[in-house]
Amino acid sequence: MPTITYHQPSGERTTLEVAEGATVMRTAVTNGVPGIVGECGGQAMCATCHVYVRGDVALPERSEDEDEMLDCTSSERTDASRLGCQIAVGGGLDSLEVDVPASQV
Repeated sequence: MPTITYHQPSGERTTLEVAEGATVMRTAVTNGVPGIVGECGGQAMCATCHVYVRGDVALPERSEDEDEMLDCTSSERTDASRLGCQIAVGGGLDSLEVDVPASQV
């Protein structure tokens, strides 16, 4: 079963086992992980699920919509920035670690 680990700015860490195809954003919202809002419900339209992906992970390329929304994040955009609603685990991505930014809005 795939896992997602969320690292908080405080150093706290939450690791969750998830179903194939679960997204970083939906998993966080469903399980009450602090710092992930998901205001638009996963449509890549709000940037309130911004995360920093840890490590050298093979992810799909950012869509134009995701890339545009990452310019609107509350916390600094980096090369590791992604929208959690656009990252699904499973299908070869069995574990993922992300840093939750200090602010989303």
